[in-house]
Amino acid sequence: MSSYESACYYFDRAARLLDLSDNMRKLLLTPERELKVQVATDLDNGQIATLIGFRVQHNSARGPMKGGLRYHHEVDGEEVLSLATLMTWKTAIVNIPYGGAKGGIALDARSLSHGELERITRKFVDEIQDIIGPDKDIPAPDMGTNAEVMAWIMKQYEKYHGFNPACVTGKPLELHGAEGREEATGRGVVTLTVEFLKRLHTDVRDSTFAIQGFGNVGSHAANRLFELGAKIVAVTDALGGVGKEDGLDIPELMNYCSENGSVKGFPGTHPINNEELLTAEVDVLMPAALGNVLTAEIANHVRAKYIVEAANNPTEPRADEIFNERGIIVLPDVLANAGGVTVSYFEWVQNRQHFKWELGRVRKELDRILLDSIEKVWQIATSKKVSLRVACYLLGIGRVGRATVLGGV
Repeated sequence: MSSYESACYYFDRAARLLDLSDNMRKLLLTPERELKVQVATDLDNGQIATLIGFRVQHNSARGPMKGGLRYHHEVDGEEVLSLATLMTWKTAIVNIPYGGAKGGIALDARSLSHGELERITRKFVDEIQDIIGPDKDIPAPDMGTNAEVMAWIMKQYEKYHGFNPACVTGKPLELHGAEGREEATGRGVVTLTVEFLKRLHTDVRDSTFAIQGFGNVGSHAANRLFELGAKIVAVTDALGGVGKEDGLDIPELMNYCSENGSVKGFPGTHPINNEELLTAEVDVLMPAALGNVLTAEIANHVRAKYIVEAANNPTEPRADEIFNERGIIVLPDVLANAGGVTVSYFEWVQNRQHFKWELGRVRKELDRILLDSIEKVWQIATSKKVSLRVACYLLGIGRVGRATVLGGV
């Protein structure tokens, strides 16, 4: 099942429970705009690279569209469409005034120089600058992009539209970025994980974790869990993995990873691969990398009690059914990793007001929104006797549907 088919599968389950008409289902699923552009750029060796860039704007019923920009060699139109669709429900679940969008360029960032990446980014903005902006569609970092890439987007956009930092979020602090944005997704994952475990009568300090992925989200989540006293016994990244039964020293691991480019070979640990991590006997499994890593085949061997989806779309639908059958409770991605877009919203608000918040306020407001959201989701799951994933979709689709009906077609 493709990533978009997965997104439609979960939508259909919730739509049936909401008793949506076929016309409303089609209206809510159909994207407002799908853009595919040529991004031709001079390389350092004198050759010309012709890349393909995508931007999908899924729904604007609740406000301007919001979504990350992904640089990865596997980016294609269907993946971008599925992620844009998920963003529509995600922003509605946490009740921030956005719709969903997503973008990407099919490239291998590791094979390109810093200058080449900048030229590619600016050329991509040239192609999409007329359809993005603070009241239309606000990009943000995603896999393969970072604050510096967002700075390039802002500066290139401003060549056409003048000073307008709210055109993009996830920017450097020096260029009107928000305190706490870099840590936001990982920190939000942990805020929700602590509350999730508490509602299941489990203390995070007595829990063991295995985390797949040690990029921005995985590393910040691991570090926050370590601060709270949790035991992280296994971590993997794209190049390898490490395990330690009595718990990894996450600050030391982060330093090691920064110096060596991977967690692989961290002293005092044993090597571990992705399959071993995904099937490790832990309390909480946290996929925080690519999508579709939890397949039906893997699901039958997962030994974790709980799964927290820090990545986007990490669980295939059949695997999700297996987890439900086996009593493994999943905190789904559309809620679990919504901290990033929530703090992006805070950055956008600050840019529009030309007023900067302190870090303490950002964290306080983030916690408030996420805890309020999990409370609403939990109430729906309990009252309707459905999984947390279905409850999330019921909440998000319901909000978008009501906004669509009230606003008119």
